[in-house]
Amino acid sequence: MTNRLIARQRECEELQSCMDSNESEFVIVCGRRRIGKTFLVEQFFEGKYAFKFVGGHNLRTRDQLNNFAKALKAYSGTKPAPFKDWVDAFDALEDYLSTLPDDRRKVIFIDEMPWMDSRRSDFVSALEYFWNGWASSQYNIVLVATGSATSWMTDKLIKNRGGLHNRIRHRIYLKPFSLKETEEYLKSRSVHWDRYQILQGYMLTGGVPFYLKMLEPQQSFAQNVDRLCFSDTGALKMEFDELYNAIFPGAESYVEVVRALADNKSGLTRTEISTKTKISGAYLTRILTNLERCDFIDKTNLFGNRRTDAVYRLVDFYTLFYFKFVEKNLSRDDQWWTHHLESSSIHSWMGFTFELICMLHHAQIKKALGISGMATSVSTWRCSADKENGTSGAQIDMIIERADRIIHLCEMKFSEGAYNITGEYEAKLRNRRELFRLKTKTKKSVVHTFVTTYGVGEGKYHSIVHSEVTMDDLFNS
Repeated sequence: MTNRLIARQRECEELQSCMDSNESEFVIVCGRRRIGKTFLVEQFFEGKYAFKFVGGHNLRTRDQLNNFAKALKAYSGTKPAPFKDWVDAFDALEDYLSTLPDDRRKVIFIDEMPWMDSRRSDFVSALEYFWNGWASSQYNIVLVATGSATSWMTDKLIKNRGGLHNRIRHRIYLKPFSLKETEEYLKSRSVHWDRYQILQGYMLTGGVPFYLKMLEPQQSFAQNVDRLCFSDTGALKMEFDELYNAIFPGAESYVEVVRALADNKSGLTRTEISTKTKISGAYLTRILTNLERCDFIDKTNLFGNRRTDAVYRLVDFYTLFYFKFVEKNLSRDDQWWTHHLESSSIHSWMGFTFELICMLHHAQIKKALGISGMATSVSTWRCSADKENGTSGAQIDMIIERADRIIHLCEMKFSEGAYNITGEYEAKLRNRRELFRLKTKTKKSVVHTFVTTYGVGEGKYHSIVHSEVTMDDLFNS
């Protein structure tokens, strides 16, 4: 196994357990597009396959079968008879594998398996028959399947109620890199940025390896943004349409939902999403489930664990960046980002995306607070304005509730230096905390925790701060 893999130790251990097994193993590797599924498999197995096939996007079944036959010929050295369906194709694969020596594991790698399941094809039933009728009864078959369409992988394989039910014992799900993993990856590529720049880079890439790979070591973050997003040939300028169309059938509805969430940075409930998009019922449920499975959106319960009122947020950083800065930018300025670094829109975006980063790194925040081993829950809270009682509305994006009856109201602030609390802001925090106590009727201790880049400045109003977490803490594993 190569040492080029970063932050995928657990996944490699899972693959190794399949290789060490004395039974045939079916393992699936899934995760959003660009996350590094193929790279993981290729690096781990170093290309040593008994057979490999890559499904083609939007190809007819006949074309998929023809490509499968070509791949089989390349490995076996014999041209198979034309396949009339997938049963024929897997029968031919079985015949070929049976000719190979039995003293080693026979690894089959099928990349982008969901794309092979063309409309009205018999792919899944043929796969079931191949695995149950022959492969599973062997002791040395390792079938590795990958797919960006996580919903297909889940519905057709993991939750299969037919011949594959409970047959897949190994599921590897690749998530985006954390900040620490991103730092490690960038160092491996000789990108020696300080953590402030890495944090900014995360605001665009979201820890997606394919996007991180595009960063040029000799350029600053701002220069990389201009090259990737604002030049005529920028790779991330043209990424958006392909990203959603390659994963989701009926991508227009998915884009409509994520656009609604992008326009509401505090998140939306299911009811609010339905109202804004006019999408409802089982179809909306499927869209939200699939987006969540692919790490495009995140669901957080409202304080009190009322699951029916969960708040959905768009957490795909590239999509957020594209909607805000790229989609409607007609300036033709290939250095737009550098020319607008001090603009309010960029400062606002950085503040908002820093909050998202903090919420996605809540485990690191709990570690910094010394409560990693304690039972906790993470939630959000919102309160509508009450004109009759003269109270204004309020929202707290992240609340950490501890088993020892302490509630952290988290304030997340991105700044170039120490964050200084003003008298006006201190009064706002005190009033909001009292409103939270009043509306939730909690009897627990309620404290303010600040998560900032470089800490909270010592000053007259620092006493409102109960505990602090800094940017460096977010980089801890």
